[in-house]
Amino acid sequence: MQEVGNYYEMLGVTKNASSSEIKKAYRTLAIKYHPDRNLGNKAAEEKFKDINEAYEILSDQTRRVQYDQSINRKKFINKTGLGNFGRNNGAETKANATNRDRSRVESEDFRPGTTKRTRVVNSRPASRDIEAKLTLGLDEAYRGGKRKIRLEDGRSLEVEMPEKMINGQRIRLKGQGIEAGDLYLKITVARHPFFEIQGENIYCQVPVTPTEAILGSAIEVPTIDGLVKVSVPNGVRSGQRLRLANKGYFDKLGNRGDQLVEIQIFTPKEITEEEKELYEKLRSLEQFNPRKNILKSL
Repeated sequence: MQEVGNYYEMLGVTKNASSSEIKKAYRTLAIKYHPDRNLGNKAAEEKFKDINEAYEILSDQTRRVQYDQSINRKKFINKTGLGNFGRNNGAETKANATNRDRSRVESEDFRPGTTKRTRVVNSRPASRDIEAKLTLGLDEAYRGGKRKIRLEDGRSLEVEMPEKMINGQRIRLKGQGIEAGDLYLKITVARHPFFEIQGENIYCQVPVTPTEAILGSAIEVPTIDGLVKVSVPNGVRSGQRLRLANKGYFDKLGNRGDQLVEIQIFTPKEITEEEKELYEKLRSLEQFNPRKNILKSL
């Protein structure tokens, strides 16, 4: 008998490699030789099959132990023959080749103390669920829609994302895992430059002019649904919060929160001569003194 192709060599790792080292090597090779990146390259296609075959064995602790033991007994044949972990031999039929690509594997073993051979036929490897992380912008998480993603094994998928996703949510994609297992996408909602998610509420700061704060005004405030008109009461203070009902985000039960708008009073760095004259006149007429109580306490 010939020996099976060395799966450790296929992945470029040593026999004592840790699970994380095997996984890292597999990811690197899977991306490099993925068919999407090597269109029409048969050699790359075969290499991709080899490294997937090697990873299926070496990533499963039980099958890896069996593989190591079998190598020690030297009862395996190489990937051109029949083996527990290899492919069918060069005399296979077209139908057998198809079965091979579907991960159907066969093995021959000898019972101790006898020359009688027992053929074991294994079904395709067990399905396995996998998890991947996906970071979305707030707008994407809110509205959902189609999103192209690339997995660590090199596969590309177009996913229809639901709306109103929240940070930490897991999305199940049936049949997109290993061997028809499921793929779970763990959602992270990225920080937004203007909005801040606080539970089911959305917090933001909006600047107003001193005149708008003193006299009150109607201003436009951004929300995740678009601009809305908000009435700023006269005499509003910097740091005061206005509440926009049902303009927030969502909790796990789908209940919508509010948007909290914190007012920030901004003074201009530059003013016109006419504005300066008016401010000078206002100062001469102004009775309000915000430091009055401080001065009394001294």
